[in-house]
Amino acid sequence: MFTWLQKLLGDKVKTHESDMKKFLVVGLGNPGSKYTETRHNIGFKILDELAAMKDVTFETLKLGDVATTTHKGKKVVLLKPNTFMNLSGKAVKYYMKQEKIEKENILIITDDLNLEFGTIRMKGKGSDGGHNGLKDVQITLNTPNYPRLRFGISAQFGKGRQVDYVLGEWNKEEQAALPERIDKASNAALAFIHAGLSNAMNEFNGK
Repeated sequence: MFTWLQKLLGDKVKTHESDMKKFLVVGLGNPGSKYTETRHNIGFKILDELAAMKDVTFETLKLGDVATTTHKGKKVVLLKPNTFMNLSGKAVKYYMKQEKIEKENILIITDDLNLEFGTIRMKGKGSDGGHNGLKDVQITLNTPNYPRLRFGISAQFGKGRQVDYVLGEWNKEEQAALPERIDKASNAALAFIHAGLSNAMNEFNGK
């Protein structure tokens, strides 16, 4: 009888898990220690904060580092692609298919030169804005219509110095302000999961 009951409860747990709404939160960045503290890797930083909030750790799997958790009764897959920025779409598409997650339930987190440092801007669609990671995601998914959270890194660089700037490390003032800004962005991602994009935008955009 115990075996029968265990099987019944196990089946119920499996059914419950399969019925849970799933979300994929992707932080864009470049793998490797030399990129860890660069502006271009803010997506990875925010994913690390989300994992810490949820007390989960990343495991290196196919095409990226992955951690799985839940939030407000919803399954959340956290993904840091290890394909390098310019091929981010490959990992995004793979885990969308693997986990059966619709594009409305993905959130791509990335840096943005067009926003002042630390500013958060969420949108449900838009152009890649010249960002190679977003460009590859758009090409791979064949649509610009997917939710994204952009984290401002400003554009404090001279002519022809953009690459050095985005792949450069944060200055002392930015480093001091980063923890609070990363916490804000992480909570914006969680708001997207439990309250939806519109509510998250209203609460966090421009903050």
